[in-house]
Amino acid sequence: MAIQDTSMQSSESLSAVDVGLHDTITAIASSDDQYYPIDKLDAHVMDIPHLAVSIFIFHENKLLLQRRAESKYHSGGLWTNSVCSHPRWQEDIHACADRRLREEIGLQCNLTQFATISYQAQVGELYERERVHCFVGFIDNPELVVPNPQEVDGVEWSRLSTIDEMVSSTPDRFTEWFKIYMHSHRELINDAALQ
Repeated sequence: MAIQDTSMQSSESLSAVDVGLHDTITAIASSDDQYYPIDKLDAHVMDIPHLAVSIFIFHENKLLLQRRAESKYHSGGLWTNSVCSHPRWQEDIHACADRRLREEIGLQCNLTQFATISYQAQVGELYERERVHCFVGFIDNPELVVPNPQEVDGVEWSRLSTIDEMVSSTPDRFTEWFKIYMHSHRELINDAALQ
């Protein structure tokens, strides 16, 4: 897989075009099952726990990776799993996964939730504190993937074993959350790929 070096975007570049930069997303209150609306950028600036979705699309035992568009408010130009996003305020988790699959890579396929993962990570001057609902999907024809250039700069299909090697040898080329998935939740992803 040919991947290019990129650098983390600073807070000065947050004004770059990002389609959903100020979406109202779903924050998690301290009681853990109470939710409230919050601006997406505010959640990441103020280190507020919030809901997220991550999708893993497989074709012939290969995972679809995407390179995030350079215009993203953070982690632009880095490689990650097939689709990552946040449900809008009061949006159903499954509906969000279906919507973002279409919006980011132009794909419609059956998705099955296989895990919920909580993690924290610092991303430049921003913070990720997410409860992520993880979905898996399978497609027969990789040409069905049509990346939205406002969201995605490139895609690549790779075996999980190859991804393991790349994340270990060139970690700076991958998003923080994807590194966490591959280091701490690899068995969950592998099991999902075998469904």
